[in-house]
This record gives sequence, C-alpha cells and structure tokens, in this order.
Amino acid sequence: MPYFVYQISEDKKLQCLDSIDKYRDARNKVRNLRSQQTNSDTALIRLIHASNQLEAERLLLTPRETPVEGDD
Repeated sequence: MPYFVYQISEDKKLQCLDSIDKYRDARNKVRNLRSQQTNSDTALIRLIHASNQLEAERLLLTPRETPVEGDD
C-alpha cells in the first residue's frame, strides 16, 4: 500500500501532491513541504497510508472520535 501526501486547505479541499511507496521517502517529502510553507500558508500537509487515493481521501475527511478521559 502506498503513502499519499495531501495538502488540505482551510475549507477542507484535498489536493493529492504525491504517492510514494516507501515510508521514509514519504516522511522526508512531507517534512520538506512543511519546511517550505510560509507563516501565512494555513494549508495542512498530511501523510496517509491507504490502498488507493479514494480510501485516503475518505480517511482524511472522516472526523476522528475524541477519546474519553479516564475510561481505561
């Protein structure tokens, strides 16, 4: 399964920037892109592991459940 690099704008628009097979290469690409962002650039750069681009976008747009405090 490849790693997908996405740029997510403030209005939740997704833009697939790259698809990379190796985690280390994908991580370095994300770090490089984040370091190039300016302070006024509010877009998020995210890395996600998925079987295809459609699944990656679904995972990125699905809100995460908030953990329950003290329910261990």
